[in-house]
Parts: sequence; C-alpha cells; structure tokens
Amino acid sequence: MTFLEQLQSAERQNGSLLCVGLDPEPSKFPAGMKGDASKIYDFCAQIVDATADLAIAFKPQIAYFAAHRAEDQLEKLMAHMRRSAPHVPVILDAKRGDIGSTAEQYAKEAFERYDADAVTLSPFMGFDSLQPYLKYHGKGAFLLCRTSNPGGDDLQNQRLASVEGQPLLYEHIAKLAQGPWNLNGQLGLVVGATYPAEIERVRSLAPTLPLLIPGVGAQGGDAEATIKAGYRQSNGATTGAVVVSSSRAILYASSGVDFAQAARHEALRTRDLLKAAAQA
Repeated sequence: MTFLEQLQSAERQNGSLLCVGLDPEPSKFPAGMKGDASKIYDFCAQIVDATADLAIAFKPQIAYFAAHRAEDQLEKLMAHMRRSAPHVPVILDAKRGDIGSTAEQYAKEAFERYDADAVTLSPFMGFDSLQPYLKYHGKGAFLLCRTSNPGGDDLQNQRLASVEGQPLLYEHIAKLAQGPWNLNGQLGLVVGATYPAEIERVRSLAPTLPLLIPGVGAQGGDAEATIKAGYRQSNGATTGAVVVSSSRAILYASSGVDFAQAARHEALRTRDLLKAAAQA
C-alpha cells in the first residue's frame, strides 16, 4: 500500500486519528529506566505495544535518538514496529531541508536505513529539495506549513508581495503542495493544533492532502477545535486524512512501573475524544 492507503487503513482498523509521538527523553523515564539512554528502545517499544491498536500512525522524532547516540536503537524500534504493528504507518519526524546530493542522502536515511513510511520536511529551499524524497514511490512527505510555535509568525504569516493575490507564506506552501509540487500524490502538510483557524484555511486550500497536526496534549492544542477545522468526510470516507499527534502527554502519563498502561489509558482517552469530535 502507499502511505496514504496505509493511513486510510489504520484509521478504519483502529478507529483512530491519533498519532503517537515517540520523543524519548531519558530524564523523564520511569523508575528503573530514568536517566539511562540505553533504555530508549525498551521504553519506546513498550509504548508502541501498549498503543498499537489505538493509533493511526507512530511518529519517532529523530533528534531524541541522535542526541543520545541511539540511532541503532531507532533502527531496532522501526523493525519492532514493523513486526508488532504492521498496520500502523510510521512517520519519521526529521524536518530535513537540503538540496542535491545531500537531500538524496537524507532521503536514503529516512526510507532505506529506517524504512519509514513518511518523513517531515522543510520546504524553505524549494521544490528541488523535495524531489529526492518523491522518487520513493508510495512514500509520504509532510511539509512544514503553519507550525505550532509562536515564532512561526516570523515567516509563515508574512505576505508574499511578488505572488498573485499576496498570500501569506503558509497559504502559498499549501497551494503548491496541493497543486504543482504534488506530482505523485505523496505530499501532506504540517499544521499546528494551536492555530485552528489556520488549520481550516489550510484545509480549504488543500482539501485532499493529509494534515499532520502536532500540539494536542502538552502543548495545549484543543482536540475538538482541531478536528472541526481539519477533518472532512464525503459519502462516509475521509477526504484528506487528519493525523493528530500527541507525544509527552502519552509518553509520560506516569512515572511509575505502570507507565505503559498509563500511556495506553491516555492514548485511549485522546483517541476517543478525537473520534467523538469527528462524528459530531
């Protein structure tokens, strides 16, 4: 299946719009693992096993592994997800953005070394920075569009005087991703849950693209407002998947030995909240 087909399948099978973010920080690990970077795989694998039937996707953030020299543990985790949750696609959160042979190496890292189903990218350097990833047919790429951080206004909310209609930068990215850049139907957009009005605007400009929406949970994004802004159905089928990511609220729901069970409980609560909002 292509990445988009995987998302549709996982949404149906798990009844979910929830993406479980995997941002392992050893200093926040539970007793017995706390502070031990060698336990990153063990911690994440237990989270995966506890939530595999509740997620539309998993999203490991590569920096949390690389900072602790744990890339080998990330490879091991990716293989584990393939075995224990083959129906749940994996988005490698890397936010790469380079050109030429360097971009080719980053694409190889994401799709060959780690065998990710999709990757997050920065489109700032233009279409040729995306092309090496789009050569991997069936894989997905989410472009940063309207991010959840306050500093996103510095560039994303600025008008482009040189473009017809003077759109905001994030609006221009959404139009390009929906249109000329989306050669093989592989692109999606990253839009922060902290800006529901912008989610709705992006959805109007990119009605069929999957939206990866971080910021629900610890960052304070409103799950119901997020779904209302971005989720659309036609004849009972989702038109443009919505992938709502929560990381810290799930990973660190408990600091005790019951951390995996607590993570499941929080993931179940969030999944059902998103599901209810979609059905409202």
